[in-house]
Amino acid sequence: MEKLNTMATGGNLPDCGLMSEAGVLQWAEQGMLADVSEMYGEDEAKPLASATYTYDGATVAYATANNSLVLYYNKDMFDAAGLPYPPANADDAWTWDEFVDVAKQLTLDANGKNAADPSFDPNNIVQYGCMIENLPWQLEVWCRSNGSGFYNEDGTEVTINDPAAIEALQKIADLYLVHHVAPLSSGLTDDGVQRSLIAGTCAMTTNGAWNIGTCLSAAREEGLNYGIGVLPYMKEKVTISTGGPNVVFSQTEHPEEAMEFIKWYSREENSWDSLIAAGIWMPTTSGYYEDEELTTKWLDNPAYPPMEEAKPVLFNYILKSIGIDNVLFLNDSKYVIPSLVLISVWLSGNLIVIFLAGLQNVPRVYHEAAEIDGANGFQRFLHVTLPSMTPIIFYNLLMSLITNMQVVTP
Repeated sequence: MEKLNTMATGGNLPDCGLMSEAGVLQWAEQGMLADVSEMYGEDEAKPLASATYTYDGATVAYATANNSLVLYYNKDMFDAAGLPYPPANADDAWTWDEFVDVAKQLTLDANGKNAADPSFDPNNIVQYGCMIENLPWQLEVWCRSNGSGFYNEDGTEVTINDPAAIEALQKIADLYLVHHVAPLSSGLTDDGVQRSLIAGTCAMTTNGAWNIGTCLSAAREEGLNYGIGVLPYMKEKVTISTGGPNVVFSQTEHPEEAMEFIKWYSREENSWDSLIAAGIWMPTTSGYYEDEELTTKWLDNPAYPPMEEAKPVLFNYILKSIGIDNVLFLNDSKYVIPSLVLISVWLSGNLIVIFLAGLQNVPRVYHEAAEIDGANGFQRFLHVTLPSMTPIIFYNLLMSLITNMQVVTP
């Protein structure tokens, strides 16, 4: 940021760049970032809302990745303690008290006593139950889970002194100070997974999804039997979606070209092998969260945990965190019948067109003759329209029968 500030002062900023998340709103407020709302057309797959930076109603940046905060755990340590694995579905997420209770059972002293045992020795711990990194970006998640945060919703007020935020931070501290289930973590370095899970000193740790690619994939090849789950919660179930913002600087003389470059540079296929398939970046564009084939391409590869474990956490959890529930309409008894009815109605459009064409071809002269003979509307329908439409009705019934028979396979 220091170099960018110097370049901005001299009017020498590049056309575009990748900058720190922390500086986006300040630079947007100072008018240093261009409005990139028109970067994507209406028919193009856009980055998710969670990967979009906005200021005063305008889009000022799109994230390079859509990474989230998740829970990692050592399966062997859970198996040894006879405990079920942490939930992978947000609906089943542990409460904070449940999380602490499990961490106590996984924290062991040199005599093999866990932290729930009255004879546990907190001065001689050989295995901790958990570690939550004391990094600001992680701590704010817990404040938000407790109904507060570092800032209010529109970013105009600092709320870290709010009682709910203070309570959340104290609960994190108490993991070390009171419950003795976590090691002291200063929050000075972002290598918590390496210092805890991979080092074999902790059963659970929270950290960014990018650790799958930066260290956990290699650790699994070396024997680490790890799993991935959703975060526990205090009051609300939340996680974070973050990624370095790609911006167009307002000093540029080529805004359209800069936006076109960023759009090309940000395409998942341009960083697929080295970043996305490797488990370091999560996709940002909506297609990977809407198209089952693209979702499978992303998650069903060797760098990630098994698909049935990774998808609920890295896919459903993200959608739920931004207010989109991943409803399996055809797998849920509440939705399957209405869903099939809607599909059938949607697919019946061609039959309706044929019916309309048949109705328009009923000779009007027949209706006029029947009306002269004193036939009312129902009689005209019964003795004129219906007989004239009989071939059309038979055709549509036959086509519907063939279509529905094709749905049922032996």
